[in-house]
Amino acid sequence: MLTHQRRFLPSTSALAAFDSVAKLGSFSAAANELNLTQGAISRQISLLEDQLGVKLFDRNNRGVELTPIGRDYAKGIGDALATIRTLSLEAMAKAEDTHLRLAILPTFGTRWLMPRIPDFLQKHPSIIIDFATRIGQFDFEASGLDAAIHIGEPNWPGTDCQFLMQEMVVPVCSPAFLRDHPVARPEDMLSMPLFDMASRPRAWEHWFASLGIANGRGGGMRFEQFSNVVQACLAGLGIALVPTFLIEPELASGQLVRAWNHEVKSASAYYLVRPLSKMAYQPATAFSNWLLGQVREFNASSDGTPG
Repeated sequence: MLTHQRRFLPSTSALAAFDSVAKLGSFSAAANELNLTQGAISRQISLLEDQLGVKLFDRNNRGVELTPIGRDYAKGIGDALATIRTLSLEAMAKAEDTHLRLAILPTFGTRWLMPRIPDFLQKHPSIIIDFATRIGQFDFEASGLDAAIHIGEPNWPGTDCQFLMQEMVVPVCSPAFLRDHPVARPEDMLSMPLFDMASRPRAWEHWFASLGIANGRGGGMRFEQFSNVVQACLAGLGIALVPTFLIEPELASGQLVRAWNHEVKSASAYYLVRPLSKMAYQPATAFSNWLLGQVREFNASSDGTPG
């Protein structure tokens, strides 16, 4: 049985010679490409034709031409050799892979993570981070990503969710909006445009409840990214509940002000999520250890709260 199977599995040397001659239309050109003698190429082709029991080339004064069978065979063999080369390169790369494919949240990545990344690169100069933007859960296997920074609950199937921190949120708006819409008590805000975040649909309800106000909820525009909701606030369009650590520059400069000075810990939290199938992947482990250290330093400098 094994001998029978081998008849249909020619050597890679013979297949490479055939592929080269088929592409170049010349034994001598194929010999130059493969750094072999023309005689060696001719022998490989003859062995392949004998093994298959078919004629793959017609020899004539102009050189060689593929037979109809040879043309069909060449297409399949060319694709197969390309696949083998790709898989071989990928296997070699994985043996010494230093890439970390990381999914990040847009505003968190820009405002909190990126200013700290130089420290990671200094400590791990061999690791190259490939960033991707993701909001919400996704299929790790299909995406090829190694880890993700996620906001929400630790209920992502097939993953390990490492708690990072919670966030303190506060209602903010532009000074002009607050001047035109004075807030004497928090209930006054219920008649104003209150922006919602898609990832935190009950944030306003939670914030008002912390003040003993029932049925408080948003009703203005809805956003997916904090960067967009911040721009809407800067434009004077309404009020948003935003994590304080994401808008420190705007608060410090006075571009944004607190509509009501009451911070609440968000019901959601930030997690570093890793697929269970990749828990042994060293670049992701190095990033996890570094990130947890950064979070500890950040929380310590913020008196234990990430706001």
